[in-house]
Amino acid sequence: MLLLDGKKLADELKAEIKTEVDKIIQSGKRAPHLAAILVGNDGGSLTYVGHKVKACEQVGFKSTLLQFDDSITEEFLLNEVSKLNANTEIDGFIVQLPLPKHINADNIIMAIDPQKDVDGFHPVNVGKVTLGMNAYISATPLGITKILERYNISTEGKHCVVIGRSNIVGRPMSILMSGQSKTGNCTVTVCHSKTKNLKEITLQADIIIAALGKPGFLTGEMVKEGAVVIDVGTTRVNDATAKAGWRLKGDVLFDEVSPKCSAITPVPGGVGPMTVVSLLLNTLKSAKG
Repeated sequence: MLLLDGKKLADELKAEIKTEVDKIIQSGKRAPHLAAILVGNDGGSLTYVGHKVKACEQVGFKSTLLQFDDSITEEFLLNEVSKLNANTEIDGFIVQLPLPKHINADNIIMAIDPQKDVDGFHPVNVGKVTLGMNAYISATPLGITKILERYNISTEGKHCVVIGRSNIVGRPMSILMSGQSKTGNCTVTVCHSKTKNLKEITLQADIIIAALGKPGFLTGEMVKEGAVVIDVGTTRVNDATAKAGWRLKGDVLFDEVSPKCSAITPVPGGVGPMTVVSLLLNTLKSAKG
């Protein structure tokens, strides 16, 4: 069983990015600049944005964090997005989700300049990805493709089952896995809450991408021998024995599933670190034009 170590790979990619950034600065140009908007004090969002700021420092990026109280209006946030769109010193920015319920996230995403949409959520980028055109691929799906690529996981002609149909992971992942690329050319089945006979489908899968946010959902009896399993789940579960009072749990019951796998990502330390580094890759791509 091959452990697909996302943390190790993310460190390797960050070193490669830093080398490119050093060359950019040596040529007399400014460092790539990533900005983030954070509304409110959601614990998971605070942690995630903190990782992004730290990662920027590690690779030599400039980073800007704009943090606002969750009482701000949608109009105020749209104005902040407009400012970032117009700021020529910023190559890319993200608006951390989820947003407070009184703010329509779709309206905010639509307002982001697609050329600065390094999260890859704008319909222009989603559409281009669907058509196989050059675009910003959303960070988690991009991170997964990098894991498959760097670990030389063969995908061509394989049956890939994606569990989950969110616009952030499930849908774009199904498109990428079926597309004409080095980490594509799969026959893809998308499963979700309305899927019948899920176990029968997952037992046919050569590759399973579990992205539904239910800890321990995928069990050993649902996976065939030799399958590749990518666990996208990162749910905080209360645990009094843990220093933080909680632990991150994946969608896969690792102890049951891993003995049957040819390769598997752990949680934590799998897809998570690759999501952050993918944001850096997209920002670097924007900075290079």
